[in-house]
Amino acid sequence: MKRKALVIIVLVILGAVAVAWPVYKRLSAGQKGNEQERRRSAAVAVEVTPVLTTTVRDIGVFTGTLLPRSEFLVAAKVPGRLEKLYVDIGDLVKRGDTVAILDSEELAQQAEEARATLAVAKATEDNCKIDLDVAKIELERVLALLAKKIASPSEKDAAQAQYDSCEAKLKVTKATVEQKTAAHEAAKIRLSYAEVKAWWEEPPANKKPAAESKPADKEKDEPTRVVGERFVHEGQLLKANDPIVSVLDDRVLIAVINVIERDYPKIKVEQVAALSTEAYPDRAFTGKVVRIAPLLKETSRQARVEIQVPNEKGPLKSGMFITASIEFARHEGAALVLRSALVRREGRQGLFLADLDQRKARFVPVTVGIVEGELAEIVRPEKLSGHVVTLGQHLLVDGAGIVISAVGGRSASRPSSQEAQP
Repeated sequence: MKRKALVIIVLVILGAVAVAWPVYKRLSAGQKGNEQERRRSAAVAVEVTPVLTTTVRDIGVFTGTLLPRSEFLVAAKVPGRLEKLYVDIGDLVKRGDTVAILDSEELAQQAEEARATLAVAKATEDNCKIDLDVAKIELERVLALLAKKIASPSEKDAAQAQYDSCEAKLKVTKATVEQKTAAHEAAKIRLSYAEVKAWWEEPPANKKPAAESKPADKEKDEPTRVVGERFVHEGQLLKANDPIVSVLDDRVLIAVINVIERDYPKIKVEQVAALSTEAYPDRAFTGKVVRIAPLLKETSRQARVEIQVPNEKGPLKSGMFITASIEFARHEGAALVLRSALVRREGRQGLFLADLDQRKARFVPVTVGIVEGELAEIVRPEKLSGHVVTLGQHLLVDGAGIVISAVGGRSASRPSSQEAQP
């Protein structure tokens, strides 16, 4: 009996809920409709601005560092004491200029010793040549006597052995001469290393055909580079490969920036970049994208991009902090509104167009394109015009009444900072 009573009670409750739910939905819908109707009927004070039709650009702004196109260390190839240093920080050097002189007494002595050893080897070679000639004459004499049956075969064998021995000794002495010659040349090369010179290979683009260059202008046209750092002082004892100075090419600099994943597909080789630096706030510099890394580093999710910047007169210096602006896209005659005018209604992005005659606000779903500063491009609907609500739109519903408190505002003209961008 208790179970049957419980079942009856549950059925009664379910029936009551089934009857009450539609009533609740109708009441809720009515209240919501009443609320929307109330908001439509109640005029809302708003500020409106006209849609701006002009050119919009998608500009990426990045920060980075200037690096020289090339940089290398001038180092001592042999150990020794630094006797003379001819250059210092900021000095210009040409290819082949002497940078420093090392103490060369020991190296000169080694070169002289190698020369003397080579002379001994050559004298030994001459002596072996004489012995070989004598052995050859003796062999020929014995062979002639043997043909006349005057000499014995044993004498012929002895003469042949003596000739072969002299010939073998001559080959050994020739090899020794070659060895000592190589040692002498190596000693002279080591001695030449005491005069430390700056040397580099020019990029192919900077090399001129022989017909275009004149011998008289060769020295004048030889490109120069600048000393960036000095690592030693005169009198200091150096080991082999110790750096003396660094030499860099700052006629062309490389601006290195890091691009995040969102902007990476927009970067293209040959794109023009406008650069600025705090050192010259009133000057603008131009570069060109020359290299794009084929990967994004996992730690930072950024890719390295290199921008080549001409610097013939040398105002820019390696290590300077720069800001680079790259124009990704440009749309002429675009419809622009303030970003603050964009709202969401029922999951859709849009804005409220103001009917100034009827004093009504109409919600229009939009598709946003390029965003430049505080302005957003409206791609759809196409050729949007009229006035949009930029203040008070959060209180509006589609068809709501409005009271115009101000017309124009900040979107009546583009921000000056946007116009000033290159």
